[in-house]
This record gives sequence, C-alpha cells and structure tokens, in this order.
Amino acid sequence: MVLKSFGRVLAGAGVMAALLSGCSGGSRPELPPAGGIATREAPSDEYVIGPMDQLNIFVWRNPELSAKVQVRPDGRITTPLISDMPAVGKTPAMLADDLKYALGEYIKDPIVSVIVENFSGTYSQQIRVVGATEKPASIPYRANMTALDAMIAVGGLSEFASGNRARLVRYDKATGKQREYKVRLGDLLKSGDISANVRLEPGDVLIIPESMF
Repeated sequence: MVLKSFGRVLAGAGVMAALLSGCSGGSRPELPPAGGIATREAPSDEYVIGPMDQLNIFVWRNPELSAKVQVRPDGRITTPLISDMPAVGKTPAMLADDLKYALGEYIKDPIVSVIVENFSGTYSQQIRVVGATEKPASIPYRANMTALDAMIAVGGLSEFASGNRARLVRYDKATGKQREYKVRLGDLLKSGDISANVRLEPGDVLIIPESMF
C-alpha cells in the first residue's frame, strides 16, 4: 500500500510538472531580439484601408467632387456622384484608380488622389494586446514596430501580470497556420533587458497571462 501511495504521489507530481512546464511556455520558440533603437528604418508593405479610416479624396480641378469621408463599418464609402464604393482591403492607389474609373462616366480623364488621414487599418494590420495589461487594445501597425512600442501604447503590464509567460501568436503565411512564440515581457519592462525586445508583424497578437501566485 505504501508503494502504491508513493507511486500515486510521483505520478501526480509528474502531471503537475508537465502543467507548469506548459504554462511557462518553455516549449515555445523565441524570436530574435529587435534591439532598442532601429539602426535602419525600412518601409513595410503598402497600407491597406480598413473600416473607420478617415480618407481625404481629392479630384483635381473638381473641388465639388472632392470630399473627406470615413470608411463605414461595412467597408464602403460614399462620395459625390458615387455611392457604396468598396474601400476596405484596397491600397489608397487602388481606391484612387477605382474612383477614377467611376468618375470617368461624368467627367473627362479625372485625376484622383486618396490620402489616409486617420489610420485604423484592417484586423490583419493591427497589433492586439490582451490579458494582464493596463489597457488591452488593438493598435494600428506601423513600420519597424516592436514589442516595446506596443507595450508603451497599452500602458505596460498590470500589477499581477506574469510578463515572462507572455506569448506572441503570429500567422505564418508560408504554412497557413498560426505559430506561438515565447516573449519575455517581464525581463523587457521590469529588468530593462533589451534583448527581450522583438520585432512585430502586422496581425500579431500578444497574450499576457496573470501570475499564478
């Protein structure tokens, strides 16, 4: 009976160790450090218009056709002479070409420019920070953005956050699957370990659990 009881204790300890190991994220790979200051800035992929973006549409020599509009939640815009033009998922240049084609029915050879003034972007271009942070939020991605930039935007970790158990979820375009990475936000924000800073990509999700103790 003693041996059986001892075996159960060992088995229970093994299960607990496995659970703690899984919670620690030790099996997740880590991303290479981004460094503290970008030594070389580079543009990211072309910006894609998202719902609630503010657009300034300029039609040369036709001020009555120019307008400032907000992309509706359904992803469309309405401008003078044009109703329900799809905008979401297009670059500003693509939308300008579509508007040029539509306005061509009314004026000869229109020249159209589309300027994005307030950015929201599509969900695939946002960085989402959830869990034990001061203010979970979706943040528009910008070129060369890092985990440090995202955490500053959401006010840092909450009092009970377990920063070193955080994970980053990223869509892998090559495989069509999501991958998870270990992120040491505690070392980055509380210890100032800049090697824990990682570069973000559009669509990344940072998940920060609370401490178990």
